[in-house]
Amino acid sequence: MLSHEKVWAAIDALAARHALSASGLAKKAGLDSTAFNKSKRQSVDGRPRWPSTESLAKIMAATGSSLDEFMGFITKSADVPMIDTKPAKSVPLVGFAQAGAGGFFTDAGFPVGQGWDMVEAPAIVPEGGYALEVQGDSMLPLYRHGDRLIVDPNATARKGDRVVVKTTGGEVTAKILIRRTADLVELHSLNPEHPDRTLQLADIEWIARIVWASQ
Repeated sequence: MLSHEKVWAAIDALAARHALSASGLAKKAGLDSTAFNKSKRQSVDGRPRWPSTESLAKIMAATGSSLDEFMGFITKSADVPMIDTKPAKSVPLVGFAQAGAGGFFTDAGFPVGQGWDMVEAPAIVPEGGYALEVQGDSMLPLYRHGDRLIVDPNATARKGDRVVVKTTGGEVTAKILIRRTADLVELHSLNPEHPDRTLQLADIEWIARIVWASQ
């Protein structure tokens, strides 16, 4: 059965599945960035406000999701972690250039040492999570220069997840994980002007799943 709470929870879950905030999902779909804010989910007199079918169609198109997938989020909304947009903790902020340099990370992809800048992060960030600040335009149109990606080195990356990958040569990039075998990792580029990549597993230092973006 559809309910106001479940529909909005499904929107949050769709955003989380694509490592976006509710605001980031709205912008990706070409909507006003405040369209899915908590304050927009009720009218001024307290009555529930439902998202329009046009808005739902746009976010499904923007994320490549089917109606069946969205309905699945509705039926499973009670079990899906939702994005909490209220900052709840501070995490280290690392630039992509620093991430590519030696000595800043453990072999598992965790930042080491002291003196990092700290930034506010939402409540979903797990222990060990940190922020990477996007530099340049190689990740357009999804991530822009200055966007902050919250990554979780502990999370298991699955097909379709957005991930940050560091190679043994020091390259750090954000891609979509397409396939992972015992020997190879296939990655889809976020920017159509940049080629997809197939890397030997031995050439990858670490992979961390993107769990949120500041967009």
